[in-house]
Amino acid sequence: MALTPRLSSVTIIALTASLAVAASNAHADQAVPGAGNADAIKLATRSPLVRTGRRLLAQRVDTIRDIALHAATQQALEDPGYCIAHRADLGDADKDAVVAALITAGLLSPGDAAGFPGGGRAGVFPAVLHDGGHCPQLPQRFYSAPGSPRGGHHTYPGGLVVHESFNSLSYQSFADNYRRVFGRSAIDGSAEIDGVIARTDARIDQDVVVAAPLWHDWAKAIVLQWNADGTEFAELRIAGTGAHHILGIAETMKRGFSPDFIVTQASAHTSPNDDEARVVGYLRAAAIIARLDPVANGYLRDAGGTLRLPAVRQLANDIDLNAAGRTNFLVEYTLHNLSDADWILAEPAVDLAELVLSALASEFGADPHDASYVARFRNPALSLLSAERIVMLYGNGGIAAVRRALAGLHRDGVL
Repeated sequence: MALTPRLSSVTIIALTASLAVAASNAHADQAVPGAGNADAIKLATRSPLVRTGRRLLAQRVDTIRDIALHAATQQALEDPGYCIAHRADLGDADKDAVVAALITAGLLSPGDAAGFPGGGRAGVFPAVLHDGGHCPQLPQRFYSAPGSPRGGHHTYPGGLVVHESFNSLSYQSFADNYRRVFGRSAIDGSAEIDGVIARTDARIDQDVVVAAPLWHDWAKAIVLQWNADGTEFAELRIAGTGAHHILGIAETMKRGFSPDFIVTQASAHTSPNDDEARVVGYLRAAAIIARLDPVANGYLRDAGGTLRLPAVRQLANDIDLNAAGRTNFLVEYTLHNLSDADWILAEPAVDLAELVLSALASEFGADPHDASYVARFRNPALSLLSAERIVMLYGNGGIAAVRRALAGLHRDGVL
């Protein structure tokens, strides 16, 4: 017989607050920019955690050697005037045609599209500034977006920058470790000399290592906007995954990024060696949204009527991997997939942090039942401390340690 777990009063408070948030968000109008975007920008700007993340990402971007990739990435992350390429000059009829094409291709559920706030058009083409013009722009700053929708990871203003900082460092670490262990120096046979990685014939493209994680989640600034009560927009699923993933690929396709970069970016949510067809679906959906032919542009190949990943770099030479029953893949693809695993810890961290915050809220004049709780207490606490830090404080110092951290924010006028 299944046992029903007994819920503590604190857990009940947290669950009640979550249900209230879900109810308030259920009918939010996602056809217009989020009413809470400006407040999220102000809060993220105030967070030392977010400022540190922005500096880190800027330093990472500065190492990109390809001039065009460097400029586009820098603008996409920090320039409020960045023009969203895949949204330029699109009217409602164009958008509806794309939504219909996704449904026809089996990449978008008709039920999901119909039930989405604002309909399928609002889910595939979230509200942006200057929509329909030559230069549509982000509805909020990249650094004010959350890391995922409500119930996920880094769900607070600035959470995207925190998430991207960790993922960027993770990808770099994976690449460096593979170079150290498997690279063979062109100098003397060792991949590392006095702690510095020497030239190696085991190449992992450093520009891809730096830029792919940043572009993978870039579209969260479009998809995950803020409601007035501090909650996030809902996210439509396209090709079996979050819309942000597909829209980010559509953007880099529209900008003509190289096929090896595009497929690396597309591999964040699924490694091609685990499920090539799923990655192919991501690329097909992105190409429909970008309104281009993925085969003609080298992002997919037609292997006897079946779409497969392209044979990039030297994969087209010597051995036909598809004919041999294999997938065309680069090391960069799988390493990117591995580096996108921050959510595995971050999601339960948010869940526990919310529980701890709800237990302490009354001490700082906040009520989890109040409509202002998320915007005035929960989001500021997470934006300035992070869920991970709260969990570490709680695990090692108990609720008293978290209380001290919150008291510091209270003294600074944040709470």
